Amino acid sequence: MELQTLTYIVVGLTFALYIGIAIWARAATTGEFYVAGKGVHPVLNGMATGADWMSAASFISMAGLIAFNGYGASVFLMGWTGGYVLLAMLLAPYLRKYGKFTVPEFIGDRFYSKTARIVAVLCLIIASITYVIGQMKGIGVAFSRFLELPFDTGLYVGMAIVFFYAVLGGMKGITYTQIAQYCVLIFAYTVPAVFISLNLTGQPFPQIGLGSQMADGSGMYLLDKLDLVVQDLGFDKYTTAGMDNKLNMFVYTLTLMIGTAGLPHVIIRFFTVPSVKAARFSAGWALVFIALLYTVAPAVGAMARLNLTTTFQGEDGQGMVYEERPQWVKNWEKTGLLKFDDKNGDGKITYVADKAINEVVKIDKDIMVLANPEIAKLPNWVIALVAAGGLAAALSTAAGLLLAIASSISHDLLKGVFTPDISEKTELLASRIAMAGAVMVAGYLGLHPPDFAAGTVAIAFGLAASSLFPALMMGIFSKRINRSGAVWGMLAGLGITMLYVFQHKGIMFVPGTSFLGGMQPNWFFGITPNAFGAVGALVNFTVAFAVSRVTAPPPEHIQHMVEHIRVPAGAGTAGDH
Repeated sequence: MELQTLTYIVVGLTFALYIGIAIWARAATTGEFYVAGKGVHPVLNGMATGADWMSAASFISMAGLIAFNGYGASVFLMGWTGGYVLLAMLLAPYLRKYGKFTVPEFIGDRFYSKTARIVAVLCLIIASITYVIGQMKGIGVAFSRFLELPFDTGLYVGMAIVFFYAVLGGMKGITYTQIAQYCVLIFAYTVPAVFISLNLTGQPFPQIGLGSQMADGSGMYLLDKLDLVVQDLGFDKYTTAGMDNKLNMFVYTLTLMIGTAGLPHVIIRFFTVPSVKAARFSAGWALVFIALLYTVAPAVGAMARLNLTTTFQGEDGQGMVYEERPQWVKNWEKTGLLKFDDKNGDGKITYVADKAINEVVKIDKDIMVLANPEIAKLPNWVIALVAAGGLAAALSTAAGLLLAIASSISHDLLKGVFTPDISEKTELLASRIAMAGAVMVAGYLGLHPPDFAAGTVAIAFGLAASSLFPALMMGIFSKRINRSGAVWGMLAGLGITMLYVFQHKGIMFVPGTSFLGGMQPNWFFGITPNAFGAVGALVNFTVAFAVSRVTAPPPEHIQHMVEHIRVPAGAGTAGDH
């Protein structure tokens, strides 16, 4: 069957499944809308958490980063998985024991301050909107290629679908939709990886194939072959690329770790299970489901880079004849995400590190996973499956983020601060209106993202790391931190991180609009803006402790509450406090 027709069928069937689940699990109460009634089984919640967390950045963009950046991109693997361990051990059980709906609600209660709650909402919205921009980029890339639409149009289609099932189902609908999406995305990610690993190394397991010998009889190992190929073209050695600034690698990894642990849309997933014990089990299962993709990603990235590079070299190693370019190249050229410029007019495409000679003027990193099956000449059904998987990854995380934004506005601002007597029905309506507004804003910003999908998501992790993670950690483990310290700490951490990011990326991510023109990018010890969140977190901790030291300690009942959250006694109950 023709690829385009098959893609429409596979993607259409998966979307019908998601929308059908959303209608079946439609939220009727605020409890179902925010936390799915706190009745989700730990294994199912672990699967939904995996889908919620493994976004377009994980499915579409991470392997592309590994493909082009080599070893240096391992910060994403280490940071994101390590951060999930932090979240599971240090935050999730305690927050579940407290038993409320949202992260800002916990911060507001713990720091006995509506101001703290409002600041937490501000931090949540800024980090979550930035994160959604990355998902929208992934959605636009997937739709633009496989529906053969311009990037902008593909993004609009994705916005409409996210809006429908996220607004309709709330957390209850999103949870069961994400379970289906996890099954789709993990199958779509591993099947082509198995095919490509068999083609290149004869190994059915990509994790083993990455360290195996090539199946071409050369006796070379795959990574040695890749190093040789890219070095011949003037690129850095693949297995050591990106190691120039070890401090930046360390800080980047730390930012992604603590940013993961501070992400509200992931934390809120642990509020959906019946008890603290269930939250711990759910975290363990989620890590298993996440590992199924993350252990395959390095192989996908390396194999994609090898296939791409050898394709552009041509059969004679002298470059690809442009008029004889394969169909996948023509398809991606239509999207504008792959571009050529025949600089010397010889009719061949040259792909080398030297920018003055390189005629591949644009290869968007986010196309690699989606293009990989086509480059490897896999069957059409595999290519269609990858399209469905990429969309499932982006849509599942976008829905979770939008819910976190909606709940912070309706539950934390409207009901928690401004109109405490609001009815449940009105609160539910406000949540859906807030989610619709968030879709519009994220879609607009997604048209002009500040970076590729994983890069944009990394900025969001930095914002969460610098603002929410320290407040949550101090709220759980320090009785001395008071409301003034928490508020000023969050504002300082978020403020300095945004200043550093916007100086490099531009105000509202518009290049050329930075307001400190004399400063050079990465001026702070060579730390990149995407990695700066850990520095912002250090500022947050320092300011919070300093302000708390010179102001009155928290009331005694707040200190007792902190002790109760940390004590294991009664951990099997649902949210005693």
